[in-house]
Amino acid sequence: MNERVKTPEGRPYYKEIGTRPIRPDGVEKVTGSARFGDDFTLPGTLVGKILRSPHPHARLISVDTSNAKKIAGVKAIVTGSDFPDQPFAYTGPAVLERNMWHVTRNVIAREKVLYEGHAVAAVAAVDEKTASAALQAIAVEYEILPHVTTLDEALAPDAVLLFEDMITRGVEPAPEKPTNIARRANYEKGQIDTAWSSADLIVERSYETKPVHQGYIEPHACLAHYHPDGQADLYTSSQGHFQMRALTATLTGMRLTDIRAIPAEIGGGFGGKTVVYLEPLAMMLSKMSGFPVRMKMTRSEVFKASGPAAGTKARIKLGAKKNGTLVAAEVEMYYEAGAFPGSPFVNGVLCCVAPYTIPNVRLTGWDVVANRPKVAAYRAPGSPQSNFAFESTVDIVCKKLGLDPIAFRKMNAVQVGAELLGGRQLNHEGYLQLLEATERHPQYATELGPNQGRGFAAGYWPNAGGESGATVYVNADGTVNIATGSPDIGGSRASMAQMTAETLGISYDRVRSAVNDTTSVPFTHVTGGSRVTFATGKAVVAACETVIADLRARAAKIWDVDVDAVDWREGAAHPSSSNVGDFDPLTLGDLAARATETGGPIGSSGALNATGHAPGFSAALCDVEVDPETGHVKIIRFTVAQDAGVAIHPSYVEGQMQGAVVQGIGWALSEEYIYGPDGRLQNHGFLDYRMPVASDLPMIDPIVVEVPNPDHPFGVKGVAEAGMVTAMASVANAVADAVDRRMTSLPISPPKLAKEIAAGKAAM
Repeated sequence: MNERVKTPEGRPYYKEIGTRPIRPDGVEKVTGSARFGDDFTLPGTLVGKILRSPHPHARLISVDTSNAKKIAGVKAIVTGSDFPDQPFAYTGPAVLERNMWHVTRNVIAREKVLYEGHAVAAVAAVDEKTASAALQAIAVEYEILPHVTTLDEALAPDAVLLFEDMITRGVEPAPEKPTNIARRANYEKGQIDTAWSSADLIVERSYETKPVHQGYIEPHACLAHYHPDGQADLYTSSQGHFQMRALTATLTGMRLTDIRAIPAEIGGGFGGKTVVYLEPLAMMLSKMSGFPVRMKMTRSEVFKASGPAAGTKARIKLGAKKNGTLVAAEVEMYYEAGAFPGSPFVNGVLCCVAPYTIPNVRLTGWDVVANRPKVAAYRAPGSPQSNFAFESTVDIVCKKLGLDPIAFRKMNAVQVGAELLGGRQLNHEGYLQLLEATERHPQYATELGPNQGRGFAAGYWPNAGGESGATVYVNADGTVNIATGSPDIGGSRASMAQMTAETLGISYDRVRSAVNDTTSVPFTHVTGGSRVTFATGKAVVAACETVIADLRARAAKIWDVDVDAVDWREGAAHPSSSNVGDFDPLTLGDLAARATETGGPIGSSGALNATGHAPGFSAALCDVEVDPETGHVKIIRFTVAQDAGVAIHPSYVEGQMQGAVVQGIGWALSEEYIYGPDGRLQNHGFLDYRMPVASDLPMIDPIVVEVPNPDHPFGVKGVAEAGMVTAMASVANAVADAVDRRMTSLPISPPKLAKEIAAGKAAM
């Protein structure tokens, strides 16, 4: 279902934008010929494997590799001491800051191991059997330390410390004693302490979510080949091969120009493959052995040693007038960072209040370390957790005041031009339109049956811009090649080809779209933050516009007129008026055939730091049916609405929305990391880590609202993440509506819900 609210003023009718062509990589994907991370090999390639800690917290006394090195077929072994140390310094913006001292120790342990699965050593051998034997021959002496694997344990006054010198940043004056709290973020506006007296209703509740994994199909994999001349090739399945190149170079002491990073196809990422794990180890093993080294994680390693989403604890306090006007909000959230600081706690607290106009607000977020793998991004990182807590509380307010949930959000909706906490300004409409579109949807008026409930939630994700590059070249027959540096996860090859075809005025089937290595295209940031169609699309269009300027100049040369007398439309050069002369149009093919005589090859690169990215709002409407005896929750209907700006390829937009909802449903009902008292992960496989499958889900109905973004040539907004934000809260609100019980801890598993129903606890 598409709802186009506006059309871009002054834009012609789109011929390619908004269509649903077959994706360029479709045949390779369905025939199995596409090459993923583990499909690359070279002559003499060695097998790399990692020795991982069985302990959640231990001091490394010694790592003896001498016996392993004696095994025939073992070509190289590395430990933490083989890598240059990194400075202890936080760099980058608050929401994305990084400390390379932490990064290098997450890749391979040094002083201590901080979670079960933490890499201690890595080997390269002629085959897997030999590599496994080498791992068994490595003798590691540990001093086992007490561990903390939950937020409550990590925050306890007498908690075991992961870092004995960690003083909480962001607190003034600075604390005198170290804790497991890495940083605090605080944002305020208005007079929050006195505002509560003006509220007719105050609701305060606490919530909890558990860490969950992104659940990508393809485990992490790479191949590194260090050449004798110091140059290297890195084949990597990731969300950003430029980032993998940069991190690998830094951690191994190489120069950026010495590494050519080649992107593999990627079997899912959702934020979890923006982090470096294997690549520096494979590169160092290749350097030491002189052979290519291929590494891949097992599924168990993926769960134990790659980054899940953060678990959280939240306290939400809301104050409202009798008519539903919000007057005050206080949010305090603790995010579990895992073994090293860096949870998305800043994003979380900022996003949850963004859809609302609230005059008095205090937001506080805490970044807390614990003996678990370092968290990674997961689809709108930080926002789904805080949205669950905040929108659950909003739902309580609506029920206590007897207000329609959509009408309430329309009444309190943030307005265009508002200054959001954190410094961003809302410069684009679309939120009210998607609320109204959801309100009009038939599901909203459908009557419910026994044990059924309906939940609604609204949410926000800022979307990203950033650095992107692209190249566009015209072939002699008038076909066009484009290349970008954005790994294709959501169909970006197709959308880039559509924007190219639309800009040049040619058909989609005359464009070939590719993702190239780091030596072939300008620097491009990761595929993440819902940025690619927006930012890389702008780079593609900029390169196309440069090509058009060149084509006009060539036509002017042929016609012997001034370039201002030449227009480009419908894939051809035309005289700008009848006064110019009686010239027949010169098509792209005509000009390409005469390229040699008019100046040589036709092509251009576009590189930019894209700004003007518009926020992503979403709304979710969920109907459930609960079995009161077993506590089983069945999703019977789900509608998700989102403002896409302009849907370049509507099928991919709908797919992103539907996929996001599915992951949110899993987070709400069944998924969680389960650690035992020994600090070890108990469900490190898909049989025990319960992700939803097709039989758990209804058809998910997407409402694509199109309010063009004026800061993009085709009105694009990012769409990949906002749909995830609201899914958990809408499910939880639907369950509360069905059973008159408010579940404040996710997942809402059948045993937990059945226990609450049996206990007869009040919903509010």
